Amino acid sequence: MCKVLRLSRSSYYSWRNRKPSKREQENKALEEMITEIHIKSRYTYGSPRICRELQELGFSASKPKVARLMKSNGIQSKIRKKWKVTTNSNHKYSIVPNKLNRGFRTEKPNEAWVSDITDIATKEGWVYLTIILDLWDRKIIG
Repeated sequence: MCKVLRLSRSSYYSWRNRKPSKREQENKALEEMITEIHIKSRYTYGSPRICRELQELGFSASKPKVARLMKSNGIQSKIRKKWKVTTNSNHKYSIVPNKLNRGFRTEKPNEAWVSDITDIATKEGWVYLTIILDLWDRKIIG
């Protein structure tokens, strides 16, 4: 390998036997503290909060440095999905009566249909999926 890389053997062994630098040692201690804080936060803290915790514990580290060390060690916060209101119950439309009254069995086809709608996030944006089900044979008809 030394021939291929055009290095002397002495340089290689000098590098291999070299003790970690002061910065490497500090980064290692910082990485351990970051991991500990991240675990204590139940994996929810990102670099800003971890940076604040480190400063409270007496470690001096900038937010970009903490973010860089987190990224190099594969540490990232769990991002909680924001709850979004999708139903507007404040309207003046008449409420449709419940004709099925939880009677989901029918005697013949096309006697009762049920439907549902959902939204799905895709790379191109939101798409909406609706199904219509005939309760007689439980087959999707639309």
